[in-house]
Order: sequence, then C-alpha cells, then structure tokens
Amino acid sequence: MTATATRPARPPRVRPTSSEQGRRRRSPVVFVADHALLVALAVMFLAPFVFVLLTAVMSPQQAGTAFAWPTSWHWENFAEVFHKLPMLKYFGNSFLYAGLATAFMLVSSVPAAYALARIQFRGSRLILLAIIGAMLLPPQVTSVPLYVMWSKAGLTGSLWPLILPNLLGDAFSIFLLRQFFLTIPREYTEAARIDGCGEVRTLLRVVLPMARPGIAATSIFLFFASWNDYYGPLLYTSENESAWPVSYALAQFRGARSVDWNLTMAATLIAMVPVVVVFLAAQRSFVRGVTLTGVKG
Repeated sequence: MTATATRPARPPRVRPTSSEQGRRRRSPVVFVADHALLVALAVMFLAPFVFVLLTAVMSPQQAGTAFAWPTSWHWENFAEVFHKLPMLKYFGNSFLYAGLATAFMLVSSVPAAYALARIQFRGSRLILLAIIGAMLLPPQVTSVPLYVMWSKAGLTGSLWPLILPNLLGDAFSIFLLRQFFLTIPREYTEAARIDGCGEVRTLLRVVLPMARPGIAATSIFLFFASWNDYYGPLLYTSENESAWPVSYALAQFRGARSVDWNLTMAATLIAMVPVVVVFLAAQRSFVRGVTLTGVKG
C-alpha cells in the first residue's frame, strides 16, 4: 500500500479592500489635485528662494535682466563674495550679537518668568501688564533717549548697546516662558518644596528640565530676531564697519554694488545658512515648545 502525501492547505487569499486598491491606483496627478492648496502655498514660499538661488549663479551681465534662467552657471560667485567682503568677520559679529543676547536673555528672563508663573506676591498682575505693555511699545519710541544714554557711556559704535539690555530681561521672552511654565503641573513644584527645595533649587532641578522645549523655542525666537536685526546695528554701528553684523553688511553691500545682483544674492544665501542650520538642529524642540505653550492666565 502506498501512502498518499497530504499537501498542506494553502492559506486563503486575502483580497485587498477597496480603499487599499484606491491608494494603489492613485496617480501623482490625483495626489496633487487632492493637495492643491498645500502645493500652491509651497510654491509661493519656495519661489523667492528659487529666484535668489538662480540669480546667485548668473553672470554679472545677465543678473537683473528679464531672463530668469541662467544661460551659464557661475558657482564661483559664492567664493567671490568672500573676496569682496570680510564675511567671516561679519559672521563673527552676528554670532557674538545673537549668541550673547540669547544667553543674557535666558539668565534674566527665566527667573522672572518662573516668579510670575509660580510665586504668588502682591503686584504680580501689574508687573505682567507692564511686560505686555512693553511688548506693544515700538522700539523707535525709546531710540533717542537710549542712544543718548549709551553715547554718554561711550558704547556707541559697538554691538554692546544691543546685547547688554538683555541682562534686564526681554518682555516677549518673559511672557512666552511664563505661559509655558503655567503648563507644568503644580504638583511637581509642590513636591519639591515638601522635600525641602527652595525656589532656586526647584527652578534648576525640577522646572528647567521639564521646560526645555519652551526654553528652546524662546531662544530660537530671540536668536533669529538678533541675527536678522537691521535697525539696531544701523543705529549703533553704522559708523564702525568692524562691528557690522551680516544683516547690516548685506544692506551696505547692495548699496555699494547695486549692479552686482548675482553677488548680492550669493551673499544673501550664505547669510541664510547658519539660520537654517540652527532651525533644523532644534526643529523638534522648537515645534514642541510652540505647541505646548499654553494661554493660561
């Protein structure tokens, strides 16, 4: 007798659902049609960047004309910028301005925001209203008396009149940090106080580790504002080229060489690189900090 081998039963064939079939059949055209608004917004935001990039690699004769596409690609324009301008010196001034301003802001604004968010004392509401009022006050209103004060101190012609005020706190940073501190449950700070921690130790050991996203978001806001600041360097450093940051140097370069639009656009792209790198490095913390910052009163 011969034994017949039994073949293993094949598993039943699962047919894809209609939704899965629809995903497979969707063409790129259908995808673009479904996201037409997002695609249009992306094109609107990327168009200026593409224009700057294409102009940066044009020849001096073509830049500024009606031809939008380069007839020849001149990547050496980026190296030419460093021969025309002391870009490394300007970058150093910008990093000095933005870095010290951000560091001084954290030293002064974090304790102030913590006190407004966690410590109950008489007059805290009035101080908060004063901070909000300072946010609404245009900087041009106080330019003349501040310039007279820094001039008497002998600091005009440098970036210190723009850096040192951050030691006294930044109104927007204090308000933003306070709103983030309010989202941290009070149980953590109360437990730290029960364990014998003072306010300073509670801030350093409990609140700051939990507030890293908010601190990162606030730091990036002030870093970008300082890096792109034009009015402040125009007011205090216009007569001293050795103290010019990148933002003011680009404006002077465009004014002195109005026909060299290719070099101007190349210098603009070079000045954008540190800002893009900083944002990409801290993107996750920045987005989380902005998202978690509440509006509690």
